Amino acid sequence: MDRTRQYPERRPRGTASWGTAVKATLHCLTGCAIGEILGMVIGTALEWGDVPTMVLAIGLAFLFGYSFTLFAVLRAGLGLKAAIKVALAADTVSIAVMELVDNAIIALTPGAMEAQLTDGLFWSALLGGFAVAFLVTTPVNKWMIGRGKGHAVVHTHH
Repeated sequence: MDRTRQYPERRPRGTASWGTAVKATLHCLTGCAIGEILGMVIGTALEWGDVPTMVLAIGLAFLFGYSFTLFAVLRAGLGLKAAIKVALAADTVSIAVMELVDNAIIALTPGAMEAQLTDGLFWSALLGGFAVAFLVTTPVNKWMIGRGKGHAVVHTHH
């Protein structure tokens, strides 16, 4: 009998469950998606070029991604300086991987960057990029959490 299934708290040191990794990745994806969609919508609506639109989208993805964690650890009682350190430690790699994968898919999808907000291609490339980014980032988060990094840092403050 696998005791780690019956007693998850007895998991061997250096491992993390897939469930924990999925939750951490969904948390990251939520902030990234809000920021990135907002950035893409703003850049597209203002008819900016590809590079400024992507820079805005990536910047907002990091901002929203960090903000979700920052507010959670502030509510848990951490001071602002400590909360910022926790948010940076918890989310930087996860957001970076997610943004790299997502934006690569958008950039490599023919016509996606030229598509308008009313085009299905705009939304399918964006949402498809998120789906693939989630699949790539989840194992990264599992590996990091198993080593006490990434979202494992946040869990000590909940």
